[in-house]
Amino acid sequence: MHRLLADPRLGPWLGRYGRGPVHAAAQRVLEGLRAELARGAPPRTSDVVALVQAELERATQPALRPVINATGTVLHTGLGRAPLAAAAAAAVLRIATGYSNLELDLGSGERGSRHSLVAGLLRELTGAEDAVVVNNNAAAVLLLLAALGAGREVVVSRGELVEIGGSFRVPEVMAQSGALLREVGTTNRTYARDYRAAVSPQTALLLKVHQSNFLQIGFTASPTLEELVAVGRECGVPVAFDMGSGALLPDGVPGHQGERDVRSALASGVDVVTFSGDKLLGGPQAGILCGRAGLLQVVAAHPLARAVRVDKMTLAALEATLSLYAAGRAEQEVPALVMLARTPADLERAAGRLARRLRTVLGETCQVDVEASASLVGAGALPGVQLPTAVVTLRPRDLSVQSLAGALRAGSPPVVARVRDQALLLDPRTIWGSAQERQLPGLISLALARASAEAT
Repeated sequence: MHRLLADPRLGPWLGRYGRGPVHAAAQRVLEGLRAELARGAPPRTSDVVALVQAELERATQPALRPVINATGTVLHTGLGRAPLAAAAAAAVLRIATGYSNLELDLGSGERGSRHSLVAGLLRELTGAEDAVVVNNNAAAVLLLLAALGAGREVVVSRGELVEIGGSFRVPEVMAQSGALLREVGTTNRTYARDYRAAVSPQTALLLKVHQSNFLQIGFTASPTLEELVAVGRECGVPVAFDMGSGALLPDGVPGHQGERDVRSALASGVDVVTFSGDKLLGGPQAGILCGRAGLLQVVAAHPLARAVRVDKMTLAALEATLSLYAAGRAEQEVPALVMLARTPADLERAAGRLARRLRTVLGETCQVDVEASASLVGAGALPGVQLPTAVVTLRPRDLSVQSLAGALRAGSPPVVARVRDQALLLDPRTIWGSAQERQLPGLISLALARASAEAT
């Protein structure tokens, strides 16, 4: 061990990480070599210092790492949902590396509100009277119910009592908020008259919930926002809409006009709309409440608002993303929108380029083909919508496709792809930019070599 740590090739590692971590890595390598010898394995001819360096590379990798998303799922929750636009990333760096006026009114020198930093842009883009931003949409719904519905009834359709990713259940969130759930209608059919019949002096709110990651088909009915707003006005009860994904473009989502946008939802007369910042908006993780100023003042003043507030980096990224919408540049610069709008012809050309590069690099080790397939929006947005795409399929000659997929995830950077019918699928829709496209063949070649070595 003493001779190993004294090797000059480990000097940079000792300088960067200190003796403790380097000693621990060397210890693990030596213990592994001893265990191999004890099992009767022939002695390795590998350079032990190189083995220690490889172990240090593995051990010092950040836990949160950039990956290449080759799955075709644009808003992949496991992979961090929407990538930030370049302008948003630059804004985060600018604000994160120094002090800022997060809660300081620069004009008066008095204490300010972080909500005011993006409220103006949200008012401009949605037509809302005011806006409040918290750390995600689940928090937005929880805060809304706690502020406006605690101890009173909130009326919801049975068909909208959904559970989304991470076991987030609407009834349980309502229970945590202190609001009392009043279910109306049936699982598949609810009418405006059901809400009207449920209203009592104990009613605080009528709530409509986007069904997010599932679809109801067949014998179904659900009131429109306009119909629900009419009931609310008639009975003197505010109406809230948890719309989930939160499209900001006037046409909803490129090529998919069935998804309602925030401005049209508010134009229906609904009092408060909640939505996510990192779904169809294409920005950072955030929960956004837009609507009537009087109600949102109550929401912002609730004690829970402090527990779910956003930090300066989120606000910086959100402001920059919203500014792209205000300038008419979102469809060209917000990555999620760009990916969603890619055409089948463009994706077929990209898949062809990637396949040609892979055939050149991989030779006979893999069968490489281009096939028609479908991408997904992801994150519960536009459930049931499949986006036509072309994928590159890899079928290793002497290796299981699961081994190749695992080796790709273990690479640097990791590559995450789909496995289907004993083939690895690479969808160019979410392979972001030409640099990643050029990088992939080398990463796949290394992964094949690594998986083959482990198999033998």
